[in-house]
Amino acid sequence: MRLITAAELDTLPETVLHSKFYRVNQELVATEPATTERANALASLENINRAIIKRRIKGPGF
Repeated sequence: MRLITAAELDTLPETVLHSKFYRVNQELVATEPATTERANALASLENINRAIIKRRIKGPGF
């Protein structure tokens, strides 16, 4: 799996971020330990989680 960067996530709505988080989490389960694919999945999950938190702190944007 390729790394999903924070820049890619900047404009996505929170619902899409949750979907991506779920999908990447499912892909993580299928990775082997100590592989690039696993490292990319873990880093992507961290980036997605940070983007979700950022949206929640920012608020709905009324």
